[in-house]
Parts: sequence; C-alpha cells; structure tokens
Amino acid sequence: MENGLPRRIAVWTHASRVPALTAACRFIEELPPGFECLVVPEARVQFQRQVPQARFADITDESLPSAEVIVVFGGDGTILRAAERALDSDTPVLGVNLGHVGFLAELEVSQIPELVSRVVAGDFVLERRMTIVAEHFRAGEDMPVWRSVAINEVSLEKASRMRMVDCLVSIDGLPVSRWACDGILVSTPTGSTAYAFSAGGPVMWPQLEAFQVVPLSAHALFARSMVLAPNSKVRLDVLGDVDGFVCCDGARSTDVSPGDRLTVQRSSHDLIVARLSEQPFTSRLVKKFALPIEGWRGQG
Repeated sequence: MENGLPRRIAVWTHASRVPALTAACRFIEELPPGFECLVVPEARVQFQRQVPQARFADITDESLPSAEVIVVFGGDGTILRAAERALDSDTPVLGVNLGHVGFLAELEVSQIPELVSRVVAGDFVLERRMTIVAEHFRAGEDMPVWRSVAINEVSLEKASRMRMVDCLVSIDGLPVSRWACDGILVSTPTGSTAYAFSAGGPVMWPQLEAFQVVPLSAHALFARSMVLAPNSKVRLDVLGDVDGFVCCDGARSTDVSPGDRLTVQRSSHDLIVARLSEQPFTSRLVKKFALPIEGWRGQG
C-alpha cells in the first residue's frame, strides 16, 4: 500500500484461453498483500473464483492510467490488443509469451516467479516504439469517416479474390507509383517481423524511427518496399472499379470504394514496452526465427 491506497497492476488475458488464465492466476496468487489487480471484465468472475483472496477491479479508461504496468499473458495478438488499449494512458506493457513466436513478449510463462519479484520492485526499463494512425476519406470529402491507430501495420487490400485493387501511392504529397496489386501495407518497425515480413519487407529494429510501405503481389516492374522517414505522410488513392478494405493490426477494419483515399502517418502516442532485461533485438530475432547462424558451411 502507498498512502493507504493499493498499488495497481493490470492483468490482461484472453478470457477463453485456459493456459493464459492459469498463468495469470498463478501470477496474481504470488503477489504480496497491498496490490489490486485490474482485469478485463469478461474474465473477472473466473479470477475471483480461482484467487478469492485477491483484490480485483475492471480495466476501464478511467482505471487504467492508475496501473503501474499491464502484464499480458498470451501471444502477440493478445499483447497487441492490450497495447492498443494502453496507448492513450501511456501505461507500460509487459508481455508473457504463451504463443509461438512472441516478438512482443518479454518472458516465457516458466519465468513467473521472476516476473512477480521484478514487477513488485518496479525493476524494469521502458522502451518507446512509434505507432501509426490511418484515416479513411470518402471521395471528395475532407473529413475522415474512419480512424484507427496501429501498432504493427495498416493494410489496404482487395475485396475480391478474382481481381486486383488499383492504387496510387503518394509520399508527402507527391505520387510515387501506381500499383495493381493484392494490397499495400504500411508497417511500423514493430510490425516489420509480422505481416510485412511475410510479404517480403525488411526487418527493422524496433527502436528505429521510421516506417515502411510494402506492396502485396504488385503487377509492376517497380514493386519494392520503401522505408520512410518518421514524419512522412503516406496517401493511398483507390482507383479503378474494385472495392477494398482497410485493416489495422488484423483487428479493426473498414470498407473502401473506388475514389476513396487512405492516409497513414505517425501517431502522437508511442507504445511503451516494459523490459526486464537488455536482451538485444538481434538475439531475439535469431531465437524467435531459429536463424542458422552457423551457416550451411558448418553443417554436416
């Protein structure tokens, strides 16, 4: 307790994932007295049943700024959902990996005792990562009809399996290329190891102040990824007669029609990631992708 008030830790899990709930309950059980855990409302009853001695409250826009950190149990998708909620309050996010790759996670689930001691002591460092914001404008209109922040990427993709979307790409008000393609990604450094990586984009170190544009299966001689300055503004104009859709981090989407445009630029809110160690991104990259650092000459 501080000044008679409990210290608050937010605990975020996928309410229907038993391994995540089990790991989160173990973390909560090992917290010393004097803590109140903010949890997602749909999981609160389950937490209260399994850890009846603990104090709980719901995660809300009003309560979240009072949390010292959000501890997330799950894969990168779950960590993304928690991180999006944390952006406005600048609450640090600390991920515990229960997924497969887990680039956003700091610890594995087997390290919960260390996690508890470090969180109680406030023994972690904070790392800031840039995010981007997308705005959708209807043809001829000056006010956006849809807006969303993205931590990994914004994707503009074709709505039809049979045809490609026709898109004009402009950077800082100047046209760069017109692509008939499956779609276009605008990715942050954090997202460079996600969808953009699968699409052939470069790996970007997460501390880098930049973002990238990646065409998806573009039918063009020039169809290369482009790395942009952090203050650049991307504009995507939907041309032709094929509809499309926009998706942010694979979670929030809107439909777009020919004549519409999408703008993407840096968001005013950075993601704050809590780190327990100074493990270089290089080591994380080699470990998560199981890169053969000995090379083919060292085999056999």
